[in-house]
Amino acid sequence: MFLPGPKVWQVKVVAESFTWPFTGSWGSRFAVGSLLVLFLPVTFIPLLGYAIAATRATEPAGGPPPWRLSMRLIADGFWTAVVLLLLSAPFLLALNPLAGAIGNAHLWPVPDRSPSPIYAGIAAAFLLALPWGLLLLLLMPHGTSRFATTGRARDLFDFPRTLREVRRDFPAWNVVAAAMVTAWIVALACVGLLCVGLLPGAFYAILVSAHASASLQSTAGPSSADPRPR
Repeated sequence: MFLPGPKVWQVKVVAESFTWPFTGSWGSRFAVGSLLVLFLPVTFIPLLGYAIAATRATEPAGGPPPWRLSMRLIADGFWTAVVLLLLSAPFLLALNPLAGAIGNAHLWPVPDRSPSPIYAGIAAAFLLALPWGLLLLLLMPHGTSRFATTGRARDLFDFPRTLREVRRDFPAWNVVAAAMVTAWIVALACVGLLCVGLLPGAFYAILVSAHASASLQSTAGPSSADPRPR
């Protein structure tokens, strides 16, 4: 069965995601963003709110939007945090039972079994990380794109619609997912810079993900546009 590839303009827009964070007055954006990454999870909601604002404002010439703490930013971050926690909850609940099962299996023959629970926890986290990441990649980009466009929180939770959109234009989603994964690999690679590079690296990955997600936006009609002031 022949599967069409992504459209040229979609590939171009996603490719621009890697340079878009450095357009405009990017220095001040990175300074504040890196500081918020440093104080996670306290700053989780405003950081997510800014990610939605970045998805909403992806004009190539303008670069990332300026930091403005507002009720809209907090509300956007709150609803994004809720959907992330909802999708992550099954994996968090499965972590301890899976770690216990791995520990009881005695997979590593060591004379001192006191570190075994730690090893089991790490192994369980790695086993759960892949399906958790795939689930977020599958459900979050389209939902985030719709939410940024309409401002309706229910668009984040409309998982059936998201799956339909992924099936309808799988190549476009695949390109976006690849860009997001690449950006987070770059962020992890920044750990080598005395670990300090992880902060701007993580913020860079957030901006790349926001811009790439915005490429999934369909043309919104007047009825679906976000009525709230920007």
